[in-house]
Order: sequence, then structure tokens, then C-alpha cells
Amino acid sequence: MSGVGGVTVVGQPNDGWERPGAPAGPAGGVGGGDLLHRGGPWLRAAGGADQLVTLLGPVKGELQAAHQGLIAGAGSLSALAELRAVRASWERRIEEARGECGSLAGKLRAVVRGQAQTNEAVKSGFDGVKSRSVGGAR
Repeated sequence: MSGVGGVTVVGQPNDGWERPGAPAGPAGGVGGGDLLHRGGPWLRAAGGADQLVTLLGPVKGELQAAHQGLIAGAGSLSALAELRAVRASWERRIEEARGECGSLAGKLRAVVRGQAQTNEAVKSGFDGVKSRSVGGAR
């Protein structure tokens, strides 16, 4: 299941959490099993952010090439100064977007590492607790 804008989509990955034995529905499995974190959705999102960094890489050069052709055909138009300012603005935006996407990819991967450490810490905490058998001594 996956929640998208309050809508439940059956058969799609959710939020990175698996609820074994949990009934279908928005309430999840209250008391119905273990809650296991899965890194897949986070890692797919990180990969998507990495792809955006790669795809935006050549855009600045393509913009530069298009701009040079435009300037050559424009002669001495007074709008060239504004055109240069717009180009510089877009180049900054492209680089900022690449930086943001790269940063986001790292942060998404850090979530997976953090969740894995939390899962292990919780498991280790419970491993030290001995459970009593039903009807056993108190």
C-alpha cells in the first residue's frame, strides 16, 4: 500500500516500512506484528536525485552554446545586457539545483543508515529481555 495525498494505493511501495501480518487499511497493524524498516524507497529516491544531478550537468554548456549563437545573430541590440543577466541567473539556478539534488541524495541515504542503526539498537535492547513462557513462573 502507498499513501499519496491521503489516498491509499494498493500494491505500491509505501513509506519504507513493512508491517508483516498487519491488516490492510490506514490504521496499520496496531499490535499486529513487527514494524520493519526497508531502505528501498529511500534509496530509489536518492538514485533519482543523483540522476537529476547527472541530467543537469550538460545543461549549462548547452545554454552557453545557444547563447553564443544568439549573440552572434543579434548584432548590437540593446537587449544583450539583459540577455546576459538572464543567462547568468539560469546558470546559477542550474548549479544550485545540482547542488540541492546532490545534497538530497546524501541525506536520503543517511536516513537508510540511521534507520538501520535504530533498528539494530532496538533489536539489541529487546534481545536482553527474557520473555516468560505462558503459565510459567513469575
